[in-house]
This record gives sequence, C-alpha cells and structure tokens, in this order.
Amino acid sequence: MPNGLFLDIVDPWINWGWLSTHIPYVLAAVQEHITLTLIAVLAGFAISLPLGVLAHRWSSLRFPILTVFGIFYTIPSIALFALLIPYTGLSGTTAEIPLIGYNVLILVRNVLVGLDSVPPDVLDAADGMGYRPFVRLVRIELPLALPAIFAGLRVATVSTIGIVTITAVIGLGGLGQLILRGLIESFHSPLVVATVLSIVLALFADLLLAGAQRFAIPWARQA
Repeated sequence: MPNGLFLDIVDPWINWGWLSTHIPYVLAAVQEHITLTLIAVLAGFAISLPLGVLAHRWSSLRFPILTVFGIFYTIPSIALFALLIPYTGLSGTTAEIPLIGYNVLILVRNVLVGLDSVPPDVLDAADGMGYRPFVRLVRIELPLALPAIFAGLRVATVSTIGIVTITAVIGLGGLGQLILRGLIESFHSPLVVATVLSIVLALFADLLLAGAQRFAIPWARQA
C-alpha cells in the first residue's frame, strides 16, 4: 500500500460545494427546529402559568407540583422516547412531550418566584382599592412578576433549542438530523453547519426575548 494514501483524503470543516447544493435541506431543518422549539415553549408556558398561580394561591399544591415535574425533569429524554414510542410512534407528539415537560418545571418555578416577589404592601394597597382576586392577579401581580417569568422563558427557550437536537434519534430534531448525519458519516460539514446554526438560533432567541422583556417592562429598563 503506498505511503500517505489516506492522508490525501481531506475532509474540510466546511465543504462549500456540499453546502451550496443542500441549502433547501438546511433551511428545512432550521424551520423544523424552530417549530419544535416554539411548540414546546408555548405549550410549556400555557401549562406552567396556571399551575404556578394555583401553587402560589394554595401553598399545599406547591410541593406536589414541583415534585412531579422535578421527577419528570430527571428522566433522560431518550428513555422517555423509548417509553412513548409504543403509544405515540415516531411522531412529533413523542418529541414534544419530554420537551414540554422539561419546560414546565423551569417555568413554574419562575412564575412562583415572580409572584412571591410581589411586595405585600402593594397587595394590601390593591385590596384597599377594591381589586377582586382575579383582577388583582391580572393587573398587579402578573405584571410585577414579569421579570422572573421572562427569565424563565429565556432559560427554557435556549435549553429547548439544544435539547431539540436529541429528537433526531426518532427521525425529527431539525438541525439534530444534520448533526447525526455528520457523526454517522464522519462528515464535518453538516455537523459544523448545524452546530453553528443552533448557537445562532439560541443567541437570537435570547436577544429577542430580552428585547420583548424591555418592551413589556418599561419601568425596569434602568434597573
């Protein structure tokens, strides 16, 4: 065998020829990644907000809610996929159930932190002005809890963007499919492209939520 035969085969970090012919495939992966993330974060928030309010109103519910979703959070996503596949198949539902469950714990905690941080004298003033509990919640408590809630949304969104890649093992995953292909084929280009785009998505989402927070909480901008 001639010396240096395999040294002549060089796999660059980015094969621009491959990338130029696979742009639609990459864009489709980005779109799927964003869709999976949005569903997981929005559904998680829709579940966690009422749970957080209930746990704040009735402290007896706080420990059970946090315990149940805390246990769920400790289960590896791949193990959850294996448990769900016999019932939901290789579908988006199988991917979203773990993602949503992980987000609920993060968001419930932050909803509780935000509501717990509302000063008691503010609540007393609202009661003295005749606010009913639901109106006080909507107009006083939740607005003052927004900094903590947005902090939870930022953490949940960024972590979900990373966890979504794991759903590639069940045929989804968006950019995770490119990473998996790169690992299986020992091909740098899809792996590097998907990794960089995942980082860009996470940074963009975090900046977008930070901007939304500044817009929604104008009184906290200087702080």
